[in-house]
Amino acid sequence: MNTARHASERLMSWPSLIPGRAHCGAELGLGSGTQEIVHFHGEHEADVHLTRAMVAKLRPALLGSSAVRLRAGSGWVTVRLDMGSDIDLLATLVSAALQANGVPDVAPDGCTRTLPVPGTR
Repeated sequence: MNTARHASERLMSWPSLIPGRAHCGAELGLGSGTQEIVHFHGEHEADVHLTRAMVAKLRPALLGSSAVRLRAGSGWVTVRLDMGSDIDLLATLVSAALQANGVPDVAPDGCTRTLPVPGTR
């Protein structure tokens, strides 16, 4: 089961999210205005841009989830999508990200990984 596809289909039904290509090269990203909110890596992972302030606020809960990976100093978190409850968690984090992205990071950062842009090395 491609849980990332199920998650992206669910999130694409949200009127505040607009599909597009992710800045890191991931095939599908969803954003609001000029802010990228979430994008998908493979069939079982999504990166969500919560902002550094929101990550700091939610840190205890995020650390308590085995589905979430944090990267030191980053406003992005990775969600491992193995089951339906992980998709629910992703939807909750995307909702938080939509609220948080009204106040941009002081120094925006890239996602948890960078993929090569097609046609370049």
